[in-house]
Amino acid sequence: MPAVFLKDSALLSVGGADAQSFLQNLITTDITSLAPDEARPGALLTPQGKILFDFMVWQDDGHGYVIETDAGQRDALLKRLTMYRLRAAVTLAPVAEAGVSVCWGEDADGISQGVRDSRGVRDSRFAKAGVTLTRRPGRHGDGAEALYAALRIAHGIAISVLDFALQDAFPHDVLMDLNGGLSFKKGCYVGQEVVSRMQHRGTARRRVVTVSAATALPATGTEITAAGKPLGTLGSVSGGSGLAIVRIDRAGAAMAEGTPLLAGGAPVSLALPQWSGLVFPASADEASA
Repeated sequence: MPAVFLKDSALLSVGGADAQSFLQNLITTDITSLAPDEARPGALLTPQGKILFDFMVWQDDGHGYVIETDAGQRDALLKRLTMYRLRAAVTLAPVAEAGVSVCWGEDADGISQGVRDSRGVRDSRFAKAGVTLTRRPGRHGDGAEALYAALRIAHGIAISVLDFALQDAFPHDVLMDLNGGLSFKKGCYVGQEVVSRMQHRGTARRRVVTVSAATALPATGTEITAAGKPLGTLGSVSGGSGLAIVRIDRAGAAMAEGTPLLAGGAPVSLALPQWSGLVFPASADEASA
């Protein structure tokens, strides 16, 4: 049962009488359907539909919400949320407790009969992949962070900074349309019109893939190519495995034609996360179908 402390995670508290409606009308996640024992991914988008901030969000014992984000983003996210608060009855504050611990495996649940206890909340991204993983504020484990990185990579779970640049990716690019982080039913929020149009027109072409090589992969940021043409760039890397956001139409066509895929000159193979249900289109025509 690995338990890993993520020192680069930081927390925000969102409370007050209007906390639910405030977040519901602002971020991509459907807050109203969030279970007490569940943590879901989410994002605050630009008006153009790109990810301005990404995070996890869960209920705070019925008294509000907790947002977990990268420590380097927290102050900017707090400032942006404060800008949107206006006259709403909402309190926004950083949480003093540093870092977040994650635990997974047979004994990782810490949840009894659907009621959240002090051991953590289930991460819905991993649940989609059949893994029970809980998140809990503070230090509650000393496992190497590389263990968690390897788990993320194995299941195609991307995070900003390591896997994509903020203001450069759409929620569909990082599978938020499939992992519970993006709602198409709850109504308007910032950037909603753009992502809804992408969903209904089926125009998402960039997707997270797992990357595998017979030897250690090159560094994060290395370009992945087929016949000299770019498909995407490497994100998180762990030995011979990694993540990338690639044009799946181009990658699918290259694989159908038997064209080698390369990362910095090293042969690689690409796979879409099994839990996503996605497949590579074999041609441009199939991609636009």
